[in-house]
Amino acid sequence: MSADNSLHYSVNATARRSSIIRTWEEKLRPIDSITRSFGLLLLTTAISLAQSPPPNDTNPVPAAPSQPPPPISDDHILGIIPNFQTVNDPSKGVTPLTVREKFELFAKETADPFTVIAGAAGAGISQGHNDDPKYGQGGGAYAQRFGAAVTDIATQNFFSDFMLSSLLHEDPRYFRRGPRYRFWYRVGYSVSRLVVTQTDAGKARFNFANIGGIAMGIGLSNAYYPDKSVNATEVVSRFGTSLVASALANILPEFWPDMKQKFFHRK
Repeated sequence: MSADNSLHYSVNATARRSSIIRTWEEKLRPIDSITRSFGLLLLTTAISLAQSPPPNDTNPVPAAPSQPPPPISDDHILGIIPNFQTVNDPSKGVTPLTVREKFELFAKETADPFTVIAGAAGAGISQGHNDDPKYGQGGGAYAQRFGAAVTDIATQNFFSDFMLSSLLHEDPRYFRRGPRYRFWYRVGYSVSRLVVTQTDAGKARFNFANIGGIAMGIGLSNAYYPDKSVNATEVVSRFGTSLVASALANILPEFWPDMKQKFFHRK
């Protein structure tokens, strides 16, 4: 191959690569950046978790037998955020939830005042930026956004915590690791619970109830969202936002007892 032909081939190859990169950038640009960032976070933490780092104490002293905790917690983080799904110390012996208890968990979470607070805050942010769902401006539009936000929370709770968890025999609770494990392992474990869960029989498997519940909730929301907010880009963005919220809903309970003991001097 002559020098001129080699140069021509190199220029064409570079142009093709640049064209491919631009094409994918254009495809990804509409998707909210937080969704892409979360995908990277999920991949990174899954890899780190797969390395199975040991706990801080590789030879812990077995804890003395004690009464098992109640199946559903009454705890609130900072006295506001519901922490009903968390099992703080799984080593105490935890029985699986019955179908009735899974329904009680869904009802308890959804009826908590924080649902109204979260719905009002989400509607306010959406209204302020005129984001999806695009109901417009004014008091009527805010009321619609508020109703949609509360309904989003309720339906995802229903599908994940009750319906799919019952049908698939999965436990919707979060089984905390605690300070015996290292910090980054606990972060990775918390995020990984988005896609890994415990069955009623105590076995680990893919978290069909969580992922399926989010997807079903978003699918149902398309029935009451305005047409301009029902499209592939918006659905992907809402799915990513729900995953981020779900991850935070695991990370915060994982470290809340540590923060409470350190800053509030409570056991």
